[in-house]
Amino acid sequence: MSMAFSLPNVVAGLMVGLVVGVTGVGGGSLMTPILVFLFGIPPQTAVGTDLLYASVTKVFGTAVHHRHGSVDWAIVRRLAVGSLPAAAATLVWMRFAGADRIKDGVIIDAVASALVLTALGMLFKDRLQRLGRNWGQGASERALVWQPRLTVAAGIVLGLLVTLTSIGAGALGTVMLVYLYPVRLNAARLVGTDLAHAIPLALIAGLGHLTLGNVDFPLLGNLLIGSIPGVLVGSLISSRAPVGLIRYCIAIVLTLVAVKMFLR
Repeated sequence: MSMAFSLPNVVAGLMVGLVVGVTGVGGGSLMTPILVFLFGIPPQTAVGTDLLYASVTKVFGTAVHHRHGSVDWAIVRRLAVGSLPAAAATLVWMRFAGADRIKDGVIIDAVASALVLTALGMLFKDRLQRLGRNWGQGASERALVWQPRLTVAAGIVLGLLVTLTSIGAGALGTVMLVYLYPVRLNAARLVGTDLAHAIPLALIAGLGHLTLGNVDFPLLGNLLIGSIPGVLVGSLISSRAPVGLIRYCIAIVLTLVAVKMFLR
């Protein structure tokens, strides 16, 4: 299949890549609504294409974190034990639920719900991190025994949500890890671990959508042309950018988009 160059799609990939590079979150939560509302892409195709797009772009960030030793692979495995089977089960449900039922609003409603959760996670990220660390400092050894099981449960939630919507692996995954591992994960390891887990989850979910016919390869190629340099540039300027202000603005936009989706 030949890929026709599309400047609007490349620019969309570039802008989302910049945001991800600067803030570390916002890829799926921005890209999927952009594809649906600005470019008129069917929701299921937007989700499937965005998942493969995310699995490729996050490889670059994970490689950097791995070289610096800021990926906790034990936690990644625990998350994957829950998320990958949950993603597979969601894909099976989508296959047997029927295309008409999916198109009639399941994905749109799921995306809108995920956008609200992501916006809340971004708005209250700093407060949630403080609460999580305070909890971690006072947690008993008995409570820590539940960490592996709760991590698997968190993976199940992420697997379901990401497969249906392509949203949640970034902001929501980070919030979950802050609460589960407030002492074990510093800021760099938190981001690196979350990114590393997002790759197999997005890849499995994306390949599943591919079997359902929900991936637009020309669109995927154009998005990657813009997003890869965007992520690199965003990473370089992240230390000088007003990350807090950008995060609040994104959260407000996501909330407005979610309202529009619910009221469609």
